[in-house]
Amino acid sequence: MHPVLSIGLYLLMQVVILVLAYLCLRHDKNSRSSGKAVRWYPAAAVIYLLLSLMPVGGAVLPDSGFKFTLQRFGNVWLGFMVYFGGILLVLYILAGLLRLFAGHLPRKVRAGVLLVSFLAGLGLLGYGTWHAQRTIVTEYDVTIKKEAEDLEEMKVVLLADLHLSVNSHLPTIRRMVEMVNKEQPDVIVIAGDIFTSSYAGLRDPGNYAQVLCGLEARDGVYAVYGNHDVEETLFGGFPISPISQAFRTREMEQFFADCGFTVLYDETVSIGGGAVQLTGRVDGEKAGDGTADRKSPSEVLKDVDKEKPVLVLQHEPVEFAGLKENGADLALCGHTHAGQIFPGNLIVPFFNENAYGYKNAGGLDTIVTSGIGYYGPPMRVGTNSEITVVHIRFGK
Repeated sequence: MHPVLSIGLYLLMQVVILVLAYLCLRHDKNSRSSGKAVRWYPAAAVIYLLLSLMPVGGAVLPDSGFKFTLQRFGNVWLGFMVYFGGILLVLYILAGLLRLFAGHLPRKVRAGVLLVSFLAGLGLLGYGTWHAQRTIVTEYDVTIKKEAEDLEEMKVVLLADLHLSVNSHLPTIRRMVEMVNKEQPDVIVIAGDIFTSSYAGLRDPGNYAQVLCGLEARDGVYAVYGNHDVEETLFGGFPISPISQAFRTREMEQFFADCGFTVLYDETVSIGGGAVQLTGRVDGEKAGDGTADRKSPSEVLKDVDKEKPVLVLQHEPVEFAGLKENGADLALCGHTHAGQIFPGNLIVPFFNENAYGYKNAGGLDTIVTSGIGYYGPPMRVGTNSEITVVHIRFGK
């Protein structure tokens, strides 16, 4: 979406919220202050509009400490605004329906709608930001009906969507590394979106790289890039620049190297002493060179040994049927965040072949993790930040 249109729609949304607040606060028609809101409303409206401009400044200003500060607090503001505005709209509509039956809606009820919406927005913001830092471990058991020479099982840790950005917390990443290492995995795979479309916005990237370098697995750490592992213009955490301007930078690539990750670019490697094959795919939305070019399932799996187990690591959960037709046994993905914040978790299943968890899709076993981080609002409501552990058994 064009930046001007995106910002325009956002600002229009703020005006709608302010109008609803005014309608909740205005006096009844038969009062001496007919049609007027409480005296403090204009000042509150100005403060609200000023806070609403933080995400705008974070999008249009050149890179600087001030811009990244606006992004940091602007993303938090968006989390509050989404719930405050959404709940206000729903409750106001319900109050309007009540008025149709009752014939009159006391001002106290209307003011109560505004107060409940405000307090609910604050409460969900507080819970969501707290919950987003509470990483859990989710486990799955999968059987691949192929023999893996001298290997009966393999423990894979799947990570994704760290979304390192202005709202990241180093202690959370450190805890993640400790939790992963405690699992003693055979291999660690990272399904993209290490960044949130900006390298400069991450404070102390060297410290993050040093912590991530501590990930330990027998067969190493493999990664693919996601659609946010590029530099592009963000508005509230969401990209508003065209794909033709989305390029991966040398700093991002060096960061992956400093972390000790082996990045797979539409290529296959052997793990488990050569008994298992792991294919990593370029992101299908943003390849990092200003295009969306990547190999098709038939091209990327053309040279794999189909007699051996084939794992596919890709960011977005797509093209499962094509992967199965060309020899894949298990796809490991991220991208969806499982919806991140309610009601997103109810919506994403309609737009993804597998929105979250385990699913046999297109005849292929697939696992999609909700990921570690977040984009936009630094919150999780109705979903978890998770480390996904996959126990794979081989043979019939």
